[in-house]
Amino acid sequence: MKKQITLVLALVITAASFAQKAKVLEGDFKDLKGITEYNLVFDYSDVEIPKYDNEEEFLKDKMAKREEKEAGDGERFKKAWFSDREERYEPKFIESFNKRYEEFQVGKDLPNAEYTMKVHTTLLYAGYNVGVMRQPSKIDAIISVYKTSAPNDVIFSVKYTKAEGNGAMGYDFDSGYRISESYAKLAKTLAKTINKKAW
Repeated sequence: MKKQITLVLALVITAASFAQKAKVLEGDFKDLKGITEYNLVFDYSDVEIPKYDNEEEFLKDKMAKREEKEAGDGERFKKAWFSDREERYEPKFIESFNKRYEEFQVGKDLPNAEYTMKVHTTLLYAGYNVGVMRQPSKIDAIISVYKTSAPNDVIFSVKYTKAEGNGAMGYDFDSGYRISESYAKLAKTLAKTINKKAW
């Protein structure tokens, strides 16, 4: 029995090690030392959707399937797909980041903040939960930091891949909820790394 438990723990640890990864693209985390406030902006341009050529093709397919089941459901899906960004993903990122440490915080619409943090989502996979089968959501994102007054002068940039999100106890049937958890995980990892390497 002990061997089985040990094996399960080893598999969990191994799986976690293959989850979220970070690669610094420009600068160093140490370049963020002393920055206490970031004006936060989100960018979803050119987002990759696995198994589809582009986001437009993804929406067309998902909307058509929903329309077959119930008239109007396709448009409801499309509306939620875009509104979830501002209503769920971004607040979740902000909440998760800010509750970690008081020394540095992020927020939207902070024009007086000397530095801006840009979260560019480059890949978005909604995952699924059909009861007997589950797959967590995943996002890839490039986090860039620059002086608010000089957006073209990036002082630091890091790419995160496979930030996974799902709900506790398996109650994550809604794709928007799963994806919001991916943003929470991304923010948590980023804040912890800044605290460890820049403070």
